[in-house]
Amino acid sequence: SVNFADHCAMGAYKYLEELHKKKQSDAMRFILRMRCWEYRQLPVMHRAPRPSRPDKARRLGYKAKQGFVIYRVRVRRGGRKRPMLKGIVYGKPVHQGVKGLKFERNLRSVAEERVGRRCTNLRVLNSYWVNQDATYKYFEVILVDPHHNAIRHDPR
Repeated sequence: SVNFADHCAMGAYKYLEELHKKKQSDAMRFILRMRCWEYRQLPVMHRAPRPSRPDKARRLGYKAKQGFVIYRVRVRRGGRKRPMLKGIVYGKPVHQGVKGLKFERNLRSVAEERVGRRCTNLRVLNSYWVNQDATYKYFEVILVDPHHNAIRHDPR
Protein backbone atom coordinates (compact mmCIF):
# COMPACT_ATOMS: atom_id res chain seq x y z
CA SER A 1 0.00 0.00 0.00
CA VAL A 2 2.74 2.45 -1.03
CA ASN A 3 1.73 5.54 -2.96
CA PHE A 4 2.64 5.27 -6.66
CA ALA A 5 3.72 8.93 -6.77
CA ASP A 6 6.40 8.20 -4.16
CA HIS A 7 7.83 5.44 -6.36
CA CYS A 8 8.03 7.76 -9.37
CA ALA A 9 10.01 10.31 -7.37
CA MET A 10 12.70 7.76 -6.56
CA GLY A 11 15.69 7.55 -8.86
CA ALA A 12 17.31 4.27 -9.88
CA TYR A 13 20.06 4.40 -7.25
CA LYS A 14 17.61 5.30 -4.50
CA TYR A 15 15.41 2.40 -5.60
CA LEU A 16 18.37 0.00 -5.39
CA GLU A 17 19.26 1.36 -1.96
CA GLU A 18 15.73 0.80 -0.64
CA LEU A 19 15.74 -2.69 -2.15
CA HIS A 20 18.98 -3.54 -0.33
CA LYS A 21 17.63 -2.23 2.96
CA LYS A 22 14.94 -4.95 2.93
CA LYS A 23 17.14 -8.03 2.79
CA GLN A 24 14.40 -10.25 4.22
CA SER A 25 12.05 -9.61 1.30
CA ASP A 26 11.41 -12.54 -1.04
CA ALA A 27 13.04 -10.89 -4.04
CA MET A 28 16.18 -9.88 -2.16
CA ARG A 29 16.52 -13.25 -0.42
CA PHE A 30 16.31 -15.02 -3.77
CA ILE A 31 18.86 -12.69 -5.41
CA LEU A 32 21.29 -12.98 -2.50
CA ARG A 33 20.96 -16.76 -2.44
CA MET A 34 21.62 -17.08 -6.18
CA ARG A 35 24.56 -14.68 -6.05
CA CYS A 36 26.02 -16.47 -3.05
CA TRP A 37 25.95 -19.74 -4.97
CA GLU A 38 27.65 -18.02 -7.91
CA TYR A 39 30.37 -16.44 -5.74
CA ARG A 40 31.09 -19.83 -4.12
CA GLN A 41 31.98 -21.31 -7.53
CA LEU A 42 34.38 -18.44 -8.33
CA PRO A 43 37.96 -18.09 -7.03
CA VAL A 44 38.55 -16.61 -3.56
CA MET A 45 39.66 -13.31 -5.06
CA HIS A 46 38.65 -12.24 -8.54
CA ARG A 47 38.01 -9.10 -10.54
CA ALA A 48 34.33 -8.29 -10.97
CA PRO A 49 33.33 -6.81 -14.34
CA ARG A 50 31.07 -4.29 -12.59
CA PRO A 51 29.90 -3.67 -9.02
CA SER A 52 27.01 -5.86 -7.88
CA ARG A 53 25.74 -2.88 -5.84
CA PRO A 54 26.30 0.17 -8.08
CA ASP A 55 24.50 2.55 -5.70
CA LYS A 56 26.72 1.58 -2.76
CA ALA A 57 29.88 1.64 -4.88
CA ARG A 58 29.11 5.15 -6.13
CA ARG A 59 28.43 6.39 -2.61
CA LEU A 60 31.87 5.11 -1.61
CA GLY A 61 33.64 6.90 -4.45
CA TYR A 62 33.44 4.51 -7.42
CA LYS A 63 33.10 6.00 -10.90
CA ALA A 64 32.34 3.93 -14.00
CA LYS A 65 35.45 5.03 -15.89
CA GLN A 66 38.92 3.80 -16.69
CA GLY A 67 41.24 3.48 -13.73
CA PHE A 68 38.59 2.17 -11.32
CA VAL A 69 38.58 -1.57 -10.59
CA ILE A 70 36.27 -3.77 -8.52
CA TYR A 71 37.60 -6.92 -6.85
CA ARG A 72 35.35 -9.41 -5.10
CA VAL A 73 36.90 -11.33 -2.21
CA ARG A 74 35.66 -13.85 0.30
CA VAL A 75 36.86 -14.07 3.89
CA ARG A 76 36.26 -16.98 6.23
CA ARG A 77 33.88 -16.05 9.03
CA GLY A 78 34.40 -16.63 12.74
CA GLY A 79 36.75 -15.60 15.49
CA ARG A 80 40.49 -16.06 15.76
CA LYS A 81 41.93 -19.36 16.99
CA ARG A 82 45.23 -19.03 18.84
CA PRO A 83 47.97 -20.76 16.83
CA MET A 84 49.86 -23.02 19.22
CA LEU A 85 52.08 -26.01 18.58
CA LYS A 86 50.63 -29.47 19.38
CA GLY A 87 47.84 -27.86 21.43
CA ILE A 88 50.21 -26.84 24.23
CA VAL A 89 49.58 -23.44 25.81
CA TYR A 90 52.27 -22.19 28.18
CA GLY A 91 51.98 -19.69 31.00
CA LYS A 92 49.35 -18.81 33.55
CA PRO A 93 45.81 -20.18 33.22
CA VAL A 94 44.46 -16.69 32.47
CA HIS A 95 46.33 -16.71 29.14
CA GLN A 96 45.40 -20.25 28.13
CA GLY A 97 42.39 -19.33 25.97
CA VAL A 98 42.38 -20.82 22.46
CA LYS A 99 38.89 -20.50 20.99
CA GLY A 100 37.20 -17.46 22.56
CA LEU A 101 39.61 -14.92 21.07
CA LYS A 102 38.51 -12.08 18.80
CA PHE A 103 40.63 -10.60 16.03
CA GLU A 104 41.38 -6.89 16.47
CA ARG A 105 40.19 -5.80 13.01
CA ASN A 106 36.93 -6.62 11.24
CA LEU A 107 36.64 -8.97 8.25
CA ARG A 108 36.08 -6.06 5.84
CA SER A 109 39.52 -4.62 6.61
CA VAL A 110 41.03 -8.10 6.22
CA ALA A 111 39.43 -8.33 2.76
CA GLU A 112 40.81 -4.88 1.83
CA GLU A 113 44.28 -5.89 2.99
CA ARG A 114 44.29 -9.12 0.99
CA VAL A 115 43.23 -7.40 -2.23
CA GLY A 116 45.75 -4.60 -1.62
CA ARG A 117 48.50 -7.16 -1.17
CA ARG A 118 47.66 -8.83 -4.47
CA CYS A 119 47.12 -5.67 -6.55
CA THR A 120 50.23 -3.76 -5.55
CA ASN A 121 49.95 -1.27 -8.43
CA LEU A 122 46.46 -0.15 -7.32
CA ARG A 123 45.28 1.80 -4.27
CA VAL A 124 42.39 0.56 -2.14
CA LEU A 125 39.70 3.22 -2.06
CA ASN A 126 36.90 1.54 -0.09
CA SER A 127 34.91 -1.67 0.27
CA TYR A 128 31.42 -2.89 1.11
CA TRP A 129 29.54 -6.08 2.06
CA VAL A 130 27.83 -7.96 -0.77
CA ASN A 131 26.87 -11.36 0.63
CA GLN A 132 27.48 -13.97 3.30
CA ASP A 133 26.75 -17.58 4.06
CA ALA A 134 27.56 -19.83 7.03
CA THR A 135 31.26 -20.06 6.13
CA TYR A 136 32.22 -16.88 4.25
CA LYS A 137 31.57 -13.18 4.01
CA TYR A 138 31.88 -11.64 0.57
CA PHE A 139 33.11 -8.08 0.05
CA GLU A 140 33.68 -5.94 -3.01
CA VAL A 141 36.75 -3.73 -2.84
CA ILE A 142 37.04 -0.55 -4.94
CA LEU A 143 40.55 0.05 -6.25
CA VAL A 144 42.00 3.01 -8.15
CA ASP A 145 44.96 3.03 -10.52
CA PRO A 146 46.87 6.19 -9.52
CA HIS A 147 49.06 6.06 -12.66
CA HIS A 148 46.18 5.94 -15.15
CA ASN A 149 45.84 9.11 -17.18
CA ALA A 150 42.07 9.26 -16.66
CA ILE A 151 42.76 9.41 -12.90
CA ARG A 152 45.88 11.61 -13.03
CA HIS A 153 44.25 14.30 -15.18
CA ASP A 154 41.07 14.37 -13.08
CA PRO A 155 41.02 17.62 -11.05
CA ARG A 156 39.30 15.77 -8.18
